[in-house]
Amino acid sequence: MNPPPLPAESIPASNKKSIYPPPFAALVEGRTKRKLGEFFGLSNFGVNLTELAPGAISALFHHHARQDEFVYILQGTPTLLLGAEEFTLQPGDCIGFKAGTGVAHQLANRSAAPVIYIEVGDRTAGDEVDYPNDDLKASQLPSGAWRLTHKDGRPY
Repeated sequence: MNPPPLPAESIPASNKKSIYPPPFAALVEGRTKRKLGEFFGLSNFGVNLTELAPGAISALFHHHARQDEFVYILQGTPTLLLGAEEFTLQPGDCIGFKAGTGVAHQLANRSAAPVIYIEVGDRTAGDEVDYPNDDLKASQLPSGAWRLTHKDGRPY
């Protein structure tokens, strides 16, 4: 049975800040996610209500091989790093990140106010994530868990 409708802010924030190993995990400390999709038992895609404190980033600069992502800005003015370009986003702006393009992206809150956005991502199996600016690679295992390694394959 489905839970009844409720305010998204009433869903508890995730205790787990990141799957990144040190020192990368510290870079997303200012990010808070409410895993709305998981709360409702969704399994084909994820939906998060995410807040970035001033100075925080959404994730390391990255791109996915198989999983698409979508972001809709609710509050604040984050900077979108998209390939070699930067864009200042406003509430109501949205962008999709098609898997397999090789174009990396990241949101950074360079403002003095919080940024709040909805992020949606599919859960296509066998994804790999490349981090062009960092010695990190993420590979999705058949169980759905992630294996994080150095780019040469050494484990963290």
